[in-house]
Amino acid sequence: MTVQITVLFFTLGLIFGSFFNVVGLRLPAKLSFANDRSMCPQCKHILSWYELVPVLSYLKQLGRCRHCHTAISLMYPVIEVLTGLLFAYSYLRHGLGLELVIAICFMSMLVIILVADISYMLIPDRVLLFFLPLFIILRVIQPLHPWWSSIVGGILAFVLIAVIILVSRGGMGAGDMKLFGVLGIVLGVKQVMLAFILSCMIGAIVSLFLLLLKRINRRQPFPFGPYIVVAAIISYFDGYSLINWYMQLFS
Repeated sequence: MTVQITVLFFTLGLIFGSFFNVVGLRLPAKLSFANDRSMCPQCKHILSWYELVPVLSYLKQLGRCRHCHTAISLMYPVIEVLTGLLFAYSYLRHGLGLELVIAICFMSMLVIILVADISYMLIPDRVLLFFLPLFIILRVIQPLHPWWSSIVGGILAFVLIAVIILVSRGGMGAGDMKLFGVLGIVLGVKQVMLAFILSCMIGAIVSLFLLLLKRINRRQPFPFGPYIVVAAIISYFDGYSLINWYMQLFS
């Protein structure tokens, strides 16, 4: 039964991942969701339903629009598969329960932010404002231990990034600050601090690697959101294990 439910959540993730692609691409650009149907950005061909099937339509078209043969961004199937894997893993880690609802909502928010920040170097306020009250309600019903960890975590993370912005004069953006505030509510004090440290480490390693490959230069701005997303996912699923390992290492 576990296998069937895991497959179900993976399939749901593929479907929602396709929607998250649309939200992440359209919301920052202030494009309509109601009237503007999905289309090829090059030839403006309106996509039919069978051209919107997650992953399969991309593979069937060999990654190109079947009308103008323009290459389709690989981000579409990657985000769909990533969302499917995150949904399935959330079920495997938490089973059927309220924490699974929190995990699914958390992964959904992070995937949308990932798409938006990669595409526009922007973390949409509307995404954070949509999920913020939801996470507050869910953490009231399903609190962390201790119960005040969500409150302190959200405030501490928000203030920490605000101080960094002031000191560095723009080293991080206001979107990062707001995102960390929301992360603190979901993760709590210890795990949101771990997410901050991990995001800095991951960002430094990836940036150094890209500099060595000459894909970016020292003055070139780059989105920090993807590093925060990766760090938040690691902290959510394995934060306590990493913190305990670190404490035992130096005890």
